Amino acid sequence: MLRQLMIFAIGLGFVATLRAEDKPVPKLDDKAIVVPIELLPSRHFVVLVKLNDKGPYRLILDTGAPLTIINSKVAKEAGLTKKAGGGGGLLGMLAGGIDQIQVGKMQVGDVVSEKSGAVVMDHPTVQAISDAFEKESGPIAGIIGFPFFSRFAMTVDYQKKEVTFKPNGYKPGDYMQDLMASMMKIEEKNKPRVVSPAGLWGFAVEKEKSDDAEGVTVKTVFADGAAAKGGLKVGDRVLTIDGRWTDSLGDTIIAASLIKPGKAVAVAVKRDGKDVKLTITPTKGN
Repeated sequence: MLRQLMIFAIGLGFVATLRAEDKPVPKLDDKAIVVPIELLPSRHFVVLVKLNDKGPYRLILDTGAPLTIINSKVAKEAGLTKKAGGGGGLLGMLAGGIDQIQVGKMQVGDVVSEKSGAVVMDHPTVQAISDAFEKESGPIAGIIGFPFFSRFAMTVDYQKKEVTFKPNGYKPGDYMQDLMASMMKIEEKNKPRVVSPAGLWGFAVEKEKSDDAEGVTVKTVFADGAAAKGGLKVGDRVLTIDGRWTDSLGDTIIAASLIKPGKAVAVAVKRDGKDVKLTITPTKGN
């Protein structure tokens, strides 16, 4: 089934809510496990993580993150599979374009979490941190968030550069599903309504679930729109927008939403097997 997205300037946010069915699970080994951490100059701390026994990869352990995020390159390498996508409308645009996955085994040192939820997304902030410090210690592949760390009581020792994990018996629910349900309620509550996007791009893209190649395919180019004036054509494979990857619909949402109306940006596409560089200037919404 094809998932289609009309690309305008859309902001993306995450909301985490506690599920009523989240329950402690009994009889867990309460042994404390110490794991070394790497402190970045930005004061983020990084841990080595194995995903389904692949890796290790360097991820930021973020105690304020509601979701675990893994970039698309590592997700492919680790063989992580997608769960069902989102719906249509506003909900589909914000959630349907992000690949929700379940990591069968996530391991940080000797700490193991099974069936931990995550999303595949090339987050621009994570990429910026990775670019800033990659030469010193290597790339950063994402963020470890609530679905992992909520299962443990954690103590961080900045002097020793280590974090101690102790199982607390808590089993988190599916927070991506909660996010989608919450947004559906908001969408229904506020109907009818008019949304005036900050920037209009004038094209639509699609990507099949089985499509693992880079980029997204242009399905529609609207006449006299910004994309049409920039030379974009139906069938083009959009690879980057302003240097940001567009390997999934979620990536494309973010890349498009970060561009201000009236700003001319480079859009890299694959056309008939050849690399083509275009310049598109999104217009201001009404």
